[in-house]
Amino acid sequence: MARMTAPADVWWRSRPWLPDAVAGAVALLLGLYDVRGDHVVTSRLAELLVVCGVALAVGLSRRAPEWALVVAWCVGFVHLLSGTGPLASEVLLAAVAFGCARWGSPVVVWVSGVSIPLSAVVAVLWLDPNVFYDSLRVAGVRVLARQAYDGSNGWRLPAMMLGTALLMAPWLLGLALRFSARSDASRASQVAAEEARDQAEEIARLREGQARLARDVHDVVGHSLTVILAQAESAQYLDDADTAGLKRTMANIATSARESLDDVRTVLSSTQGSPMSGDANAPGVRRPDLDALVDGVRASGHVVDSTVVGVPQPMPPELEVVAFRVLQEMLTNAIKHGDRSQPVLVERHWDGDLRIEVRNAVADQPVDETQPITGGPDSVPDGQGVDGMRRRLEAVGGRLDVRRRSDPPTFTATAWVPVRVLT
Repeated sequence: MARMTAPADVWWRSRPWLPDAVAGAVALLLGLYDVRGDHVVTSRLAELLVVCGVALAVGLSRRAPEWALVVAWCVGFVHLLSGTGPLASEVLLAAVAFGCARWGSPVVVWVSGVSIPLSAVVAVLWLDPNVFYDSLRVAGVRVLARQAYDGSNGWRLPAMMLGTALLMAPWLLGLALRFSARSDASRASQVAAEEARDQAEEIARLREGQARLARDVHDVVGHSLTVILAQAESAQYLDDADTAGLKRTMANIATSARESLDDVRTVLSSTQGSPMSGDANAPGVRRPDLDALVDGVRASGHVVDSTVVGVPQPMPPELEVVAFRVLQEMLTNAIKHGDRSQPVLVERHWDGDLRIEVRNAVADQPVDETQPITGGPDSVPDGQGVDGMRRRLEAVGGRLDVRRRSDPPTFTATAWVPVRVLT
């Protein structure tokens, strides 16, 4: 069935002018039927011009309404020049009025709207004062208080108003359908825009989720591997007879790897609708512990001087995660790029917001001033490293400041995490 109907559909769509040609042909046949009994050669020639003009105007009214309007006025001039009376088939010029209002350009719409009352005036004054009454009579409509025109000018105005009303009806219908189609198109465009916006928002959410997952995995894996590497390197300097120290180091490595694996599983589970990373209310998820994080770095063999100023306050789980991940990344950078012979200084100030500062010694720098930087020594692409910390903090209303100082040569990272009291 599909193979049989498809060619017909293609044939129909390949000839978009066919409905217009059919409408013009029907108008021509009706017009020829209208003038069939006239045997006066001059009158018949003018009537044939009128009939052909009406048929052409009807055929052009949809695809070329501006030319249809021009042809309709040419038909009127033929009437005036030849003295031919109106024909019944000229009622089809209503299709031209409809087409100009429905498919014409704004200029054509207004020109056709002005042409309608003007054509009614011309028809009453120069053709036949009773033309519109006779048209209604032929159609079977009785006009109240209708009189035959007796030559007085007082009767012409109602005739003009009646003609204008009759011709304006199809024009107003076309204008109404024009506005309706425009409203439908606007509504469809709005729906399409909303769908595109929803799709863009969904893509943005997916990308943000991917970026968050990448940051979490980067922080967890980067920190744990850095700590494990430091512990493994420190084991090289143990005395061969220090079996207890070697076992302690291996135990620390195993603990770090196990905790890292648990953190990675928690992070990955967030992509499957499971508890979010760091959600303290989720079963089986370790609550972010800043003290345990510092102790883990100490266990790797690094000296960490930790200071807490003020009274720690409880924070919502999402802020706890931010503070934990930011401090984790700061310590990772300090271990990787700092001078291992110098201690890492960690300060936590609970003075309204939580201010976390990590400072570590670095190799001597050739500059002699304090330098605020954006990327830091661990700068990596895709919003990780220092950029990842900054994005985490900005997402919750915090901020990050990273600086190199030359006297003494240090690298300092300071983060402000807003504290919202739990309710």
